[in-house]
Amino acid sequence: MERVTPPDGRPRTGRVAVVTPVAGRLGHLALQQRGLARGSRWPDPYVVVAMGDPVAGREAARRVPPARVVHVPVTVPGRLPLAAARNAGAGKAVELGADVLVFLDVDCVPGPATVARYGEAARDGVLLCGTVAYLPPPPPGGYALERLTDLAAPHPARPVPREDEVIGGGDPDLFWSLSFALTAATWRAIGGFCEEYTGYGGEDTDFGLLARRAGVELCWLGGAPAHHQYHPVEDPPVGHLDDILRNGALFHRRWGRWPMEGWLRAFARRGLVRWDPADGTWRAVDRGRPG
Repeated sequence: MERVTPPDGRPRTGRVAVVTPVAGRLGHLALQQRGLARGSRWPDPYVVVAMGDPVAGREAARRVPPARVVHVPVTVPGRLPLAAARNAGAGKAVELGADVLVFLDVDCVPGPATVARYGEAARDGVLLCGTVAYLPPPPPGGYALERLTDLAAPHPARPVPREDEVIGGGDPDLFWSLSFALTAATWRAIGGFCEEYTGYGGEDTDFGLLARRAGVELCWLGGAPAHHQYHPVEDPPVGHLDDILRNGALFHRRWGRWPMEGWLRAFARRGLVRWDPADGTWRAVDRGRPG
């Protein structure tokens, strides 16, 4: 991983969009909008992609900054089409004239300068990831926006650049879609997310590899923080086992190796999956028979 000089500082004069997929999580969406509203630069436009959730779309459209809402159906219950939703949101943002696309998960609250920093740093041929800090459970009155930076440090598994720094040469396996940005031209060069992925897992690493194949460099950006709101999680995510096996097999077909191997090995230690060396495949264990 190499450290590179910051961008030349010339702000982009184009439009910077924020794209957020959502299904439920209305409280998280509301706090994200409050964070955007207090930012030094509002998104133009703010695109919310409602995945089978018309209520979330209506709520986002009536608050500030007002959202432009795109609806994406959930065709298989329980499998959110996150890849398709991000593609649909990007398509709407580009249709509305966006030059820079900033993607934020609904759980993520941007810092006051995050949208502006992404807009200033975006350049063709670069995929930018800002820092993400995982917040503890909120206090009884909820999170105070002005105190978010005091509650959690950036995630230790990713680089933490200085406020004015860009770290280049990023590993595409570490790309995550919680918070990232790129120019519209770079988005078109990559081709968007593979929509064969549905449900949990796999599409982020796939996108990182698509970016590398397109000659796009992954860079870690300082000064564009996002704060991930707390919600309960499983480790390993047993509730998503079927998704991980299905999406992992898809990734294997596309790239010749398995992603998410840490989780797969954790499932194996629990007797939930097994490795089949005959065809290089992870399989679910039939709990009615010896594994």
